[in-house]
Amino acid sequence: MREGKSTTTEIIFLVEELPEGGWLARALGQAILTEADDLDALKEAVREAVRCHFDDDAPRIIRLHIVRDEVIPA
Repeated sequence: MREGKSTTTEIIFLVEELPEGGWLARALGQAILTEADDLDALKEAVREAVRCHFDDDAPRIIRLHIVRDEVIPA
């Protein structure tokens, strides 16, 4: 492990459904962005992106905050 280990135990992603299909996940407070065709694939892409970004001192919890806009007629 590298010196100066992170004390972050959780990372939060804002997840949005893309208008053209698929999902986009953007980390809050970190430069991590990933996308996938479905939510299961997105979860795996987020895990991999977090592992790559943090190396050995990755947060133990990944929280996905899923935002979904729905438009209905008045």
